[in-house]
Amino acid sequence: MAKEKILLIEDDLTYSKIIKNFLEKHQFTVHTTTRIKDASSDMEKEEYDLVITDYRLPDGTGMEVLENIIQSEKNTRVILITNYSDIRTAVKSMKLGAFEYITKPVNPDELLSTVQEALKAAPKKQTSKESPTPTPSSNKSPSHKQTTNTQYVVGKSPEALQLEQYISLVAPTEMSVMVLGESGTGKEFISKRIHEKSSRKNGPFVAIDCGSLSKELAGSELFGHVKGSFTGALDNKTGHFETANGGTIFLDEIGNLSYEVQIKLLRAIQERKIKKIGSTKDIPIDVRIIVATNEDLSQASKAGEFREDLYHRLNEFSLKSTPLRERTEDLFHYADIFLEEANEDLGRNIEGFSPEVIEVFKKYSWPGNLRELKNIIKRAVLLTPEGYIQKEALPVDLLIPENASIHTAETKDLKSSFETQEKAMIIKTLNEVKYNKSRAAKILNIDRKTLYNKIEKYGID
Repeated sequence: MAKEKILLIEDDLTYSKIIKNFLEKHQFTVHTTTRIKDASSDMEKEEYDLVITDYRLPDGTGMEVLENIIQSEKNTRVILITNYSDIRTAVKSMKLGAFEYITKPVNPDELLSTVQEALKAAPKKQTSKESPTPTPSSNKSPSHKQTTNTQYVVGKSPEALQLEQYISLVAPTEMSVMVLGESGTGKEFISKRIHEKSSRKNGPFVAIDCGSLSKELAGSELFGHVKGSFTGALDNKTGHFETANGGTIFLDEIGNLSYEVQIKLLRAIQERKIKKIGSTKDIPIDVRIIVATNEDLSQASKAGEFREDLYHRLNEFSLKSTPLRERTEDLFHYADIFLEEANEDLGRNIEGFSPEVIEVFKKYSWPGNLRELKNIIKRAVLLTPEGYIQKEALPVDLLIPENASIHTAETKDLKSSFETQEKAMIIKTLNEVKYNKSRAAKILNIDRKTLYNKIEKYGID
């Protein structure tokens, strides 16, 4: 039986060697490289089942690696290694199509579990999300999102209950809906909830991440094209709107669409017709549109960055997905649900959270919202053999009080604010590793020379 092939992109050679040796002991074939350029060359010569890439690389970022794989339409899964300070980037990578992200310092058990899950998962089929009508293989698209097992759960906070009430009101209508909110707050789940409570529930639900659509191919992805209509159009392509006929299309990060595509979208809404690129034939469509954004599209439309007429067409009804930090009543409601899921996935029977962990959760601001909460709990369950989750199972950055460095400081600018927080993080890490500077540098993802320079800069004893 052939070993599964993994490409590891990591510029810290010591770290790379440790991960390579660890994975090879578990019967994986691992090839390593340090740069995106070399990785791209390797992937042209060899098919890899999985790519594990550090976020910060000498000639770019792990997000670029992910985007290159998506654009090539390979079935290679991607795991991103990142610092916890890059949590927003990690969440964005999941939206774009990464299988998972893990944080430094990498725990070997967590790494092995994540790798095994990624390789067991079916290759990313580019079909409509949970659509009962599969899209033919010739209509592959990198913009479709992976289906997640988590179902929509109504929260207990007043904000969550009001949101559910609004969903119940608007779902039976044919109104276009705009879902507003930060990344990770569940905008796609809200949109799917609207679809499931509508008369279109037996039709397809097609979820598209507009942020992953290239400017050149967005029109083709959404509306399709005919063979020979442009360089690379080797066959006819069915667009997402035609695939969603009779159901609902969800357009996430709608503000990323180019002006030209916005015009085509406006026509599709007004006339209920689309035209494939390179074709003169109109195709009737019956599609409900739900969009989502974390931008202020109202302001963007006034500034001429987004078509105002399209904005009003899409915003017949708007819903707000409240960030987790603003609805603490829901925090432990979802934490218990994610704990139950993690127990089932990992074959554990963890009973709950220790009082110390509960306090950490209450004080943390959750910039990655529900997705971050779910990942932290799954990681903690993996690291907890039995009983209750303890503080030691949480990422180190989660344990640093976010206001520890600034509650007495009246910072006047962004730079001084950053430096104050950076100093607090270095002190916290040094204390935790008993001033083992090599280990501290690894945890902070900087080299020892940089750490020594910062210790001297901040006057840390």
